Amino acid sequence: MSLRGDKTKQDIREKAYQLFAEKGFKNVTMKDICELTGLSRGGLYRHYESTEQIFLEIVNAFSNKQKSVVFTKIGQRIPATTILEELLSRYANEMIDYENSISLAIYEFYSNPAISKEENSVKKQYEISKSTWIELINYGIGTKEFNSVNPESIFNVIIFAYQGVRMYNFIYLLRKKMQRQ
Repeated sequence: MSLRGDKTKQDIREKAYQLFAEKGFKNVTMKDICELTGLSRGGLYRHYESTEQIFLEIVNAFSNKQKSVVFTKIGQRIPATTILEELLSRYANEMIDYENSISLAIYEFYSNPAISKEENSVKKQYEISKSTWIELINYGIGTKEFNSVNPESIFNVIIFAYQGVRMYNFIYLLRKKMQRQ
């Protein structure tokens, strides 16, 4: 794809991210994305076939970026505690910035049985995240910064607590917003 085409796809993903954060996954249409990007239907469909395809690229990019950053920092021998603090700080910021969170959209996307095929499943995203965290935890154990633990168990505690807080935070704020109206 051309440089211009790549820029257009990036713009589509950025604008679609805004819509997914605002409306969730199931309430975003290709028409909404056309209106926000200023593209015609043909222009949008030249780059993407569906909202599912756009959303999956957004989620995959997030997972792959996190993995790349962690592995690069490990390769640079940055202390495991520093990497961990940065990850947890980013997670905390995501929980606070609920208006820019796609947590609800992620839940809607992956809970739809028609979408949750093998290749697009939440399990795939979970495995990418798990491999990243396990690598970090093993690195920290190897450098003696972390105690010897079961890395998969620690990952599960961190990720499920994080996801639970994100979802609860969204639901709680949604209820408060509805009470004010």
